[in-house]
Amino acid sequence: MTSAVPPDPRLAAALASPGPLDPATARALLERGRALLDASEPQAAAQCFQRVIGNADAEVTAQGWLGVGDVLYRVDRDAEAVDAWTSVTKLPETSATYQAWRRIAGAKVREGDLAAATRAYRESERRAPPQDRAEIASRLGWLAKEQGNAGAAGRYFARSRGDLGRIGLAQVVLIVTVVVSVAAYLQAPASTWPRSGPPDGSLYALLWLDPQLVVRGQLYRLLSVALVHSPDTVFFWVHLGFNMYALYLIGPVVEGIWGSRLFALFYVLTGIAASTLSVVLSAEPAVGASGAIFGLIGVVFAGTRVHHPILDQRARTIVPQLGFLIVMNLVLGFSVGGIDNAAHIGGLVAGAWLGFIVPPGRVPTLRSFWQHPGGEPTAASPLVVAAGVLLLVSAILVGLSVAGVRL
Repeated sequence: MTSAVPPDPRLAAALASPGPLDPATARALLERGRALLDASEPQAAAQCFQRVIGNADAEVTAQGWLGVGDVLYRVDRDAEAVDAWTSVTKLPETSATYQAWRRIAGAKVREGDLAAATRAYRESERRAPPQDRAEIASRLGWLAKEQGNAGAAGRYFARSRGDLGRIGLAQVVLIVTVVVSVAAYLQAPASTWPRSGPPDGSLYALLWLDPQLVVRGQLYRLLSVALVHSPDTVFFWVHLGFNMYALYLIGPVVEGIWGSRLFALFYVLTGIAASTLSVVLSAEPAVGASGAIFGLIGVVFAGTRVHHPILDQRARTIVPQLGFLIVMNLVLGFSVGGIDNAAHIGGLVAGAWLGFIVPPGRVPTLRSFWQHPGGEPTAASPLVVAAGVLLLVSAILVGLSVAGVRL
């Protein structure tokens, strides 16, 4: 049978004679071996690769073992191929080490040994050139997902998209709230206020929840109230600290399960719903982000119990405690004066409703694992979600109408 690769008498002599090879001949044999393998001549390719194994140059020997593994894999001798690639990994680091680990990972995936595949892909990721890292991170993400580790899967997918280390929307909201709250307090602490309320032109006067101004049309205050906290000299830091710590804990959980867009929707709608109930039940001005934060707690509390998303380690630590935290905070709210319980309840109920109607969009659920072997996240029904959100918005509008009549 005639070979598709032209003969080379010099290399034929090198194959036939024992002894060390000079670097140029060894590399020429590697190139010929690759050409023969591409031409579907595995036996002839194997002779070229085997001839260079043991060369003093570790790079040449590693490439020889890599080629032998490729030949064995081509002829369905998978276990022996993995052994040959493993030989590459036991040599000093060369350019073939990365390729060997990647081939081992692929073979282990096909075997169904996902744990071994994950270990091999991690080794290859450490050595991968920049242009390959996103692809390997994506494969690690799918492997983590298949093994039920949603947290690791999310981190690998984030790395594959190039947004690892990017500040999440929950952190952005936290930072903006702290900056505005501190600026408002430093500008006009309560000790400087006239009896009529915050000084004109101050951030408190501009942003706090004043029911009288809300019913006169300043609806933006339903949400801007979350940007300012107690002006009291002592209580300011406690109020801001507790709220931001709660946002730090629960915000990334919501964002990790539902995604940034839905996090924004939940924060805005529950914050507005919380302020609306506060306006309906009280004529007193209010400050603070706790209504929206209670809303996020309600989303997670209801959503995790209805949709059963696969939680990462952080969420598994927080979610079981939510019921106790809700009860404790509501009891504390009714036991201590000066706390806007209406806002807490309004945010909590609105959040629970949204968690009930909107399935997680970023992580698989028990239902999706049952329906799809790959565990794809459950797709939300646009009509159901739109109807649920419309119902909540309608309730808010009714509340504002009632407040307008009352005030």
